[in-house]
This record gives sequence, C-alpha cells and structure tokens, in this order.
Amino acid sequence: MKVLLLKDVYKLGRAGDVKKVANGYGRNYLIPQGLAVLATPSALKQADRIRTEADKQRAVLNQEMSGLAEQLEKATISFAVRASETGRLYGSVNTRMIAEALSEELGVEISHRQVDAQPLRVIGEHTIRVRLTVDLIPEVRVIVYREGETLEAAIQEAEERAESEAQAEAMEELYSEAEETEESAEPAEGESAEEATQNDAE
Repeated sequence: MKVLLLKDVYKLGRAGDVKKVANGYGRNYLIPQGLAVLATPSALKQADRIRTEADKQRAVLNQEMSGLAEQLEKATISFAVRASETGRLYGSVNTRMIAEALSEELGVEISHRQVDAQPLRVIGEHTIRVRLTVDLIPEVRVIVYREGETLEAAIQEAEERAESEAQAEAMEELYSEAEETEESAEPAEGESAEEATQNDAE
C-alpha cells in the first residue's frame, strides 16, 4: 500500500513523502499512530503543504535539540557486568538500560525507543546512536567492563585495542598497495623482463 507521511518516520521518510509500505505496517502502525494516511488523490494534494510545515517544525526542533546532541556526542557511560573469560556477557546491556543511564548522566529524559542499538553482549567499547530528530542522531560512547575491574583499566584496554586494530588496518592497506604495485610491474604475457623494463623507461 502507498501512504503519505504526515510526520517524519525514522528510517522510512520525512513528512510529505509518499512511501510504499507493507499493508500491516501501514494499517496497524502508521495510520493508527497518526504518522501517515492513505495516499489518495485528495491526500496527495496536501503533500506540499505538509512538507512545508514539517520543514519549519523540523528546523525549530533541530535548533532546540542541538545542545543536547553536543552533550551526547561528548558523553561516555559505563556498565560493570558479569562476563565469561571470553568476554561474553551473562545477559546483555539493552536499550532501556542505556536510556536510563543517559537520562541520569545528562539530567534529561531519553526514551529507550530513541536508542538505535542492538543489545550489547560483549565487554569493550561500543558506539551507539541516539535519535533526537530525523536529522540529529548523535553517537555515544559506551564502555562495558567486567565486574571487579576498574573503569580506568577498561577504558585503557579499549583504547589499546582500538589502536591495535587501527595499526592492523594500516598494515593491511600497505600490503594491499604493495601487491597492486607488484602486479602492475609484472611483464605482460609474452614480454620478457628486459623488454618490460625497457618499455617502462621509454
């Protein structure tokens, strides 16, 4: 079915957009929640007006939320958890836990529905996204560490791991570039190495 969005819908579209969606999603969620209407000819005549009004409201909301977005970008929250020797958690850190920790840290209400993340199931540093508006989706640093260890040690370990991974990626790129250079320097089929060198010189 085709619907006309009345409001911005995360990962679907902006107010005024016409989208094709599954019948159940449209009838059971979008339309009852007042987020969309059926894309009938009469409804489509309102699309430009809906889009213009939404643009104005979005600009105001983005302005209001910009300060909170900056706070979230700078925020680091942590969870001490029980975990196995391999780093797997006995359970998980879910979106509700993350939202509650952020609300407490920043003194503002963050809903778990705004946290765009799968449950965290391993220790280490994670980056999760918090949806404030369709345009403002800041990233937050989350440290999950083993009970009995200090947060400082966990942060240091996460930084060392990130540095090690960055070095490994850099080395991999160097090897890849070296292989490409070697391949381009190989003589063409039927061409001797001396001829290849001579051609390169020319």
